[in-house]
Amino acid sequence: MPLISRRLRAALLVTASATLVAATVPTPVPLGIGDRLFPQLGNPGYDVLSYDISLTYHGSNTKPLDAVTRIGARTTAPLEQINLDFARGDVRAVEVNGLRSEFALKDEDLIVRAPARLPAGVPVNITVRHTSDPSGDTADGGWVRTADGLAMANQADAAHRVFPGNDHPSDKAYFTFRVTAPKDLTVVAGGLPGGTRRHGTATTWTYRTEHPMATELAQVSIGRSAVLRRNGPDGLPVRDVVPAADREKLEPWLRKTPGQLAWMEAQVGPYPFETYGLLVADAETGFELETQTLSLFERSLFTTPGYPEWYVDSIMVHELAHQWFGNSVSPQAWSDLWLNEGHATWYEALYAQEHAQKPMERRMREAYTRSDTWRAAGGPPAHPDAPSPENKISLFRPVVYDGSALVLYALRQEIGAEAFDRLERTWVRKYRDESASTAHFTTLASRVAGRDLTAFFDGWLYGEKTPPMPGHPDWRSAKPREATAPQGSARTAKPE
Repeated sequence: MPLISRRLRAALLVTASATLVAATVPTPVPLGIGDRLFPQLGNPGYDVLSYDISLTYHGSNTKPLDAVTRIGARTTAPLEQINLDFARGDVRAVEVNGLRSEFALKDEDLIVRAPARLPAGVPVNITVRHTSDPSGDTADGGWVRTADGLAMANQADAAHRVFPGNDHPSDKAYFTFRVTAPKDLTVVAGGLPGGTRRHGTATTWTYRTEHPMATELAQVSIGRSAVLRRNGPDGLPVRDVVPAADREKLEPWLRKTPGQLAWMEAQVGPYPFETYGLLVADAETGFELETQTLSLFERSLFTTPGYPEWYVDSIMVHELAHQWFGNSVSPQAWSDLWLNEGHATWYEALYAQEHAQKPMERRMREAYTRSDTWRAAGGPPAHPDAPSPENKISLFRPVVYDGSALVLYALRQEIGAEAFDRLERTWVRKYRDESASTAHFTTLASRVAGRDLTAFFDGWLYGEKTPPMPGHPDWRSAKPREATAPQGSARTAKPE
């Protein structure tokens, strides 16, 4: 969609340092970068390079946290105003390059008037003093209230419910978290620890990422937690964060991670980040989430007796695979989600085949049977229907999980196992720490295969009907009204 004009046209009142003052502030106009599925997400005119986020937790997971978000960016176009995605908090003051700036809030945008017109290609430093409110509906994402504190679940469009920023995966940045909490609580965040500082009855914990990260993948955990440490392949630091009372109960699951890391490295190459581990939260979210370096899991996944071991293992591998597919290589637009979830589902299924005798071919044949129904209900894999405004998580539907893993299965059938494996390794190596699109993937696949795969991908990624499966001419996809209701996705699925 075309970008809305950046010029603002009227005067209004703004809040500065909790005092209402009259200020000539342009009429606030929310902007976006035109993402087809989330058109108001992201903002034009600048590239974020770093976030430095300070949070003060006062001991209650229903009361606002005091926060300061410092953003280091570079302009990509001349700017008179800077739009930031932000909701669910009060803004107390904003500075741009050290100067107090006028601001206004509209819908889910914080609109800041630069003290002077900023030319393209210059550094810009933005400081927002605000609150971060965890008391809203956790189904909307952002803060998740746990039994003893908080965690984050920001996918797909919810990081700006925690902190202001450019909330789109096409704009990755380095993060520093500085979290102050009562001294009897433990704080862990994505990245590596940068030390603690005790002052009075509180402790400030610092963490930094060594690789750029999309806002939707940020993670901060505050609670009565145990942090368990072990080594992964080549000495990789593995740290798990669990409710302190559950450390022994969860250990049989946690000790599996180094072996799963080694298995994934054998499939696609070296782990792309500085650390990994599981954050096991005592909360009911209805999903697990691949937050960067510290994947979020519900406690109940590991403690519910009805889940077979192979199923829990495969979900652990699903979130681990995302560290390569979705985190290290992030989607350039949300329509590229199939690259995240299709790959994570692919390696989840491959792991179950190799470790639990759950044949990939049988799973893919069942997916093929349901594929036309999934496409009719949610759109084709690379052009999914927009989520319901009342339920953004509805974007995560079967067509982007098994329906997209089916595309990868068809691709492997089409180009052969050797070329497919080479494609997978090249993809995560070539686009490491970047955001990449479906077009990037299809172009690379054609180059690796040594022939033009445009027609193949047009049908499999964008067709209303599922194309014939290479090597399996007898497979049939049931008509939508004939197919049974699909099981949930890997994000929410229950074992059959």
